Amino acid sequence: MQTKKRYRPNVAAVILSSDYPQKCEFFLGKRSDVKNSWQFPQGGIDNGETPKEALLRELKEEIGCNSVEVIAEYPYWIKYDFPSGVNARKMYPFDGQRQKYFLVQLKSDAKINLDSYHEPEFEDYKYVEYKQLLKKATYFKRRVYKRVIEHFVKEGHINRC
Repeated sequence: MQTKKRYRPNVAAVILSSDYPQKCEFFLGKRSDVKNSWQFPQGGIDNGETPKEALLRELKEEIGCNSVEVIAEYPYWIKYDFPSGVNARKMYPFDGQRQKYFLVQLKSDAKINLDSYHEPEFEDYKYVEYKQLLKKATYFKRRVYKRVIEHFVKEGHINRC
């Protein structure tokens, strides 16, 4: 008998730099707990929280800043299974995540502070163009990132990339 998989409810932020639309660059953070792993900020949705509330809380916790304009929300939840070798203790009892993606832009006064939380999620960050993003992001997230960004482009929320 096959056990039903359990997915952690989660939000993820596709962050455009404050220089958009003059420069089309996306924020990628280098995880502090997984070697050479670059990704978008993301995190779990707490009980009683809406996805948007979780997004703003997670941004504050992970990058020290939630000074953003929410541009769009991806209309579907996206599921993925954790690859083997992922820190299972941190994710127990889940088999993967069910994510809601948001497109946000940093406001001009935004200041990133990776050390603002007691356990920093990221040790470094950079802004990258779309083609670089798909090469730099951790391998098992690339397909989802491409799907979400292409949706935002198709819907007219991102242009000139």
